[in-house]
Amino acid sequence: MSRRMRIAPTVMAARLHRWRREPERGDVPGWVLITIMTAGLVAALWLVAEPLLTGLFSDAVSTVGQ
Repeated sequence: MSRRMRIAPTVMAARLHRWRREPERGDVPGWVLITIMTAGLVAALWLVAEPLLTGLFSDAVSTVGQ
């Protein structure tokens, strides 16, 4: 058996032990909620800003073409 194959289980056991000792791994549902709320805010702002941005762009392009 190679040295690498003998060491790998020991390394994995140490990593698993270290992972179990950590008090908090993160709040996945919280991050999902933040992401969904951010996407909702962007969509709402886009509905309001789209006509204004379209008009601004059209005015700028027509000014450059003259």
